[in-house]
Amino acid sequence: MFDQPPVVRVDRSPHAQPSYDEWPATVPAVAQLLREGLTLDPGVTFLVGENGSGKSTIVEAVAMMFGLSPEGGSRQGLHSTRPSESGLAEWLRMQRGLGAPRWGFFLRAETMHGWYTYLEEHPDPARPDPVFHELSHGESFLELLRARFSSPGFYCLDEPEAALSFSSTLGLIGVLHDVTSAGGQVLCATHSPVLAAMPGATILEVGDWGLRRTTWDELELVRHWKAYLEAPQRYLRHVLD
Repeated sequence: MFDQPPVVRVDRSPHAQPSYDEWPATVPAVAQLLREGLTLDPGVTFLVGENGSGKSTIVEAVAMMFGLSPEGGSRQGLHSTRPSESGLAEWLRMQRGLGAPRWGFFLRAETMHGWYTYLEEHPDPARPDPVFHELSHGESFLELLRARFSSPGFYCLDEPEAALSFSSTLGLIGVLHDVTSAGGQVLCATHSPVLAAMPGATILEVGDWGLRRTTWDELELVRHWKAYLEAPQRYLRHVLD
């Protein structure tokens, strides 16, 4: 076990001069990160919020600062198809844990197709991979979890539940538990109430207020899902009308 996690803290670089009138600094969560910084707990931290709340932008920037490709992959496999990342990483600095592992991986749901292509074009003879393009979306994610989430390190995930069924999402919780039990650290943006229920995880709710610590029961996401599953027609009648 390590004395410190791979990433201890992220805050604004003293040399940065962000424009708070321009995106992404206009997003409340990003503005708060620049003003106050963010200390990452050991184990798993979930960023939970609506589309456009800034959670994926923050995860992307932290992954880039750790040396990972903004389009997903490890420190050894930097690739790019069409750059679209924000400039947030250029405004930040990272405090790394002393003696902590340097291995990392960024699983980004919408760009993994490009990483699979990169692997086919740059095969590693010492570490043969399956042909991910020949698997279904969900199967490729499960195989990726088995192949890459196997050692302590820093793991960034952006909405990994996008490709996973209910049971597979439970399987992901098991993977994250094993990784963190061995000294790894996870930062994950998610919409999944199943994933966010992982015992022992830190939950940061992201929204118009910025970033705030909360519990699973207090998440707006969880309240909405509970209400919807109890009476879906109360929600659907407004959509269908």
